[in-house]
Amino acid sequence: MRIVIAEDHPMFRNGVRSLLATTDDLEVVGEAASGEEAVRLAEELSPDLLLMDIRMPGMNGIEATQVIRERFPSIEVLILTMYRDDQSVFTAMRVGAKGYVLKDADEEELLQSIRMVGSGRAVFGTGIAERMMHYFSSQGTAVRESRLSEGLPAAGPGHAEWQSDPAFSELTRREAEILARIASGDTNAQIASQLHVSVKTVANNVSNILNKLQVMDRHEARRLVQQSRQERVGE
Repeated sequence: MRIVIAEDHPMFRNGVRSLLATTDDLEVVGEAASGEEAVRLAEELSPDLLLMDIRMPGMNGIEATQVIRERFPSIEVLILTMYRDDQSVFTAMRVGAKGYVLKDADEEELLQSIRMVGSGRAVFGTGIAERMMHYFSSQGTAVRESRLSEGLPAAGPGHAEWQSDPAFSELTRREAEILARIASGDTNAQIASQLHVSVKTVANNVSNILNKLQVMDRHEARRLVQQSRQERVGE
């Protein structure tokens, strides 16, 4: 399996290269220190798999993954990172990464993950799999709380003009309300106080909003709302 390592820390990159050199079936054919370099090497070398860090200078790993999967769909991407938050995991999966492993994984887990993703299967590191199970379990609690507070489970036009925009059609009423407050610059704690719910419930709703809008963070979500408002003013 021909592999490109995209990682901006030379010591960690060297460690991964040395590990792969101990195997008979895995070969490092290129190394990148930025997302732009990763995309360039993907085009020049056509590797089977790209080991991708998330936080790199310039184009980050998520953006590079999206470009590579769109341009070169035969190249698999395995995220190898320190970031274990739900937003990073689901955003990486949404843009086409086939696996997500933490940098503190042991050598055997990393090698197994590389081989699984290289063969077309999806894989999540042990810590990530546990977080995903917790995430999906917590969604049931968040939905129940939302329904109790809203009285209705489905989305409606609501009070915000931009909610009629198809881009926001999948949001529930509570999610749309939270998004409106995000657009106003409120923090999760402020939103929780205003809506009389827990900060954890707000955080779960924010994760749902980011996933549904297919954005990386609340700043991008705020820009979507602002753009929609501007378009409606111009209509």
